[in-house]
Amino acid sequence: MDIGHTILEAERIVLLLLLIALVVSIVAKRFRMPYTVGLVLIGLALTPFQAKVEISPELILGLLVPPLLFEAAFHIRIDDLRRDLWLIMLLAIPGVIVTTLLVAGAIHWGTGIALSTTLIFGALIAATDPVAVVALFKQLGVPKRLQILLEGESLFNDGTAIVMFGLMLEIAISGNFSLTQSLIDFVTVAGGGVLVGLVLGLLASQIIGRIDDALVETTITTTLAFGAYLIGEEIGVSGVLAVVVAGIVNGNIGPRGMSPTTRIVVNNFWEYAAFLANSLIFLLIGLTTDFQSLLDNWQAIGVAIIATLGARAVGIYGFSHFGKDIPTKWKHILYWGGLRGAIVLALALSIPTSFVDRERLLAMAFGVVLFTLLVQGFSMDALVNRMQLINRTKIQERYERRHARFVANRAAADHLEKMSKQGLLSAHIWQQMQPIFTKREIILIEALKEILAANPAVEIEELDAARREALRVQRASLGGLFRDGVISEETYGDLIREVDEALTEQHVNWSQLLQVGTGKKVEIKKMMAVIIQDEDLQNALRALSNAGFGVDQLPSTGGFLSQRNVTLLIAIPEGREEDIVRVLKRSCNKRVEHVRAPLEGAFLPISRPVPVDVGGATIFTFDVEAYHEF
Repeated sequence: MDIGHTILEAERIVLLLLLIALVVSIVAKRFRMPYTVGLVLIGLALTPFQAKVEISPELILGLLVPPLLFEAAFHIRIDDLRRDLWLIMLLAIPGVIVTTLLVAGAIHWGTGIALSTTLIFGALIAATDPVAVVALFKQLGVPKRLQILLEGESLFNDGTAIVMFGLMLEIAISGNFSLTQSLIDFVTVAGGGVLVGLVLGLLASQIIGRIDDALVETTITTTLAFGAYLIGEEIGVSGVLAVVVAGIVNGNIGPRGMSPTTRIVVNNFWEYAAFLANSLIFLLIGLTTDFQSLLDNWQAIGVAIIATLGARAVGIYGFSHFGKDIPTKWKHILYWGGLRGAIVLALALSIPTSFVDRERLLAMAFGVVLFTLLVQGFSMDALVNRMQLINRTKIQERYERRHARFVANRAAADHLEKMSKQGLLSAHIWQQMQPIFTKREIILIEALKEILAANPAVEIEELDAARREALRVQRASLGGLFRDGVISEETYGDLIREVDEALTEQHVNWSQLLQVGTGKKVEIKKMMAVIIQDEDLQNALRALSNAGFGVDQLPSTGGFLSQRNVTLLIAIPEGREEDIVRVLKRSCNKRVEHVRAPLEGAFLPISRPVPVDVGGATIFTFDVEAYHEF
């Protein structure tokens, strides 16, 4: 009877939390505020009821975190991750270690808390949770690569931070420290988690490929998410890293064996599971906050916040120099987007109750989490707008609507035509309806062309997406040829490397990469020097590379007050000079001046033209006797 009463009480609490989450979701969307921030605020407002809700680290780490990690990892494409994998790993491993040491040292110096204790806090606070930021990114249309950087770092540094936390806690309790043994333990726990996730992810993907049942396949992914965590923890390795790796592997291999219907079911299920877990986690953060403890430890919390922000700055601005072409604006977003959340609180709550300074560490953890969620989470929208990173313009939205209408129109026409051929629709009716669909398709195609012609950035984005999809299909077809014995393992390896290299290119010639390995050479008799301002550089590079023109960059200064700009050297294929000029005019926001005169500079031994002062780009064309690529 007592058990039944407990279950009924738990059911009431969960239903109440879900009802609150539903209301917050509607209100947050209405007022364009981060959903997770709204949940925390409501949770704080409901603190008088917190005695009825108890939170445990096992509840968070074992039940709520796996679906969050798996859903995020499942939707990360390997080729997107591979592009910045080096930087992500730097932030997730050395970055976590640096954060742990800097935060621990600063708090020890600022509060006098024992260093062994502050090392525990430094490790647990290193785990980031950008759920609110990533949701905002998707809503605003922030560049996909920036989303992958932030989310990829979070997925991997969560696992690293948990491993570090376990080591620091063990050292503090036992009083024994061995650098060699600590490194061995770290590699064993982290590497073991990766291995468990890899094996389980591959196994689940193989099983999914042999089954054609949406419900069964969804159940397999659910078992994988929770099973990877439980197995990892049971054998003494990182369950979090096991879930992350299993999600990435299954998300990239599993869908190949799924029918379109199954993919939709699986994606919808995990989207809802993540929403549910997020709702409960962030409500519980607010509900379990002890205001009196925060007030009693306000000085330590202040030092912890400053130390956390400082360590984040060192990690992001220091390690991002090793990344490929990371814009400064992106570094600012990565820095401010380092929010803390569920895993930080779960680790803090898992500190043994007998541990000295446990209550102070809990207060500091809650203080930092609340600061990052409420201050950084609330201000991220304004920062993204200030950095001018929003790609989703009104023009892009209009293009998406027209494109969706075009796809829907064609799908309807194809379906009715198929019905007509099967005898399910009379030929007379189809003959009457076909001209209507055809006319509408022509109108929509012209409308799409109009937008693309006036807005090259939209066209470039779709070209890049098409290029990547084509390369993925090439990669899959090569795998089929190898499995069928049509090509040897050596040939397969060589061809796969070519495609993978093409997928990792940031600025690419998409038309050439669709024909990887052709080795076709174009005779070059002219070169073009383009002096372009920073604000137009990225658009111009993408437009030129997607149009098939090779580009080299030279940093330069010029104009009023020696303004920073970049000189682009472009090899001109025969008869393509005007094409390059046209691409530049379409991709630059400001006016482009084409100067058909020789020039003399430090790097080109030819005569100087009359100076031309323009805002966007200045183009100089000159003949070359020979052209070689190195």
